[in-house]
Amino acid sequence: MNPSATEPPPYPRLFEAILLARHSVRAYAPDELDRNTIHALLNAAVHAPTAMHEEPWAFVVVQNKPLLKQLSDLAKPFFIERLHHSPQAGSHAIDRFADPAFNLFYDAGTLILICAKLSGPFVEADCWMAAENLMLSAVAAGLGTCVIGSSIEALNTRIAKEKLDIPAEFKVVAAMIVGVPRGETAVTDRKAPFVLAWK
Repeated sequence: MNPSATEPPPYPRLFEAILLARHSVRAYAPDELDRNTIHALLNAAVHAPTAMHEEPWAFVVVQNKPLLKQLSDLAKPFFIERLHHSPQAGSHAIDRFADPAFNLFYDAGTLILICAKLSGPFVEADCWMAAENLMLSAVAAGLGTCVIGSSIEALNTRIAKEKLDIPAEFKVVAAMIVGVPRGETAVTDRKAPFVLAWK
């Protein structure tokens, strides 16, 4: 008998619970994460698979709230410009990003950037696998995360790199906020796996 596409994968219960509990959290309590917690998340990240054992990742941790606000204000116009050229973007999304009060980082107290040198065909894939490890480790610790893809273009500008002490030869690949969730995050449905071929 074939298992239903909606049945959960046959993982041990603890891992299944962690895997299915990962959501994009967009509301955070004011609690600040301590350095030990962040080091534990980074240690999880560097245990991700890496092509040819290259381990291309480097990390930037931002917990300075005025700097987070500056980065949010820097990034929003870049993303608004992208939305103007996207046929899927509605005026509501543009208005939201244009609102001066809107914080791109959802008031989270910690932003973690995964960076890499601009070389190698698998560098970006390695960094995203490190990001997934970090996010699952955060869930296991009772924390929330959210990838902020809308910030990437701005974070790779010269002005942002100077603010963050990122050398010119490094590129920000992934940006995610981490913190203590405020309230519950609604579970979103996922489509069943779309299998193109099974031969």
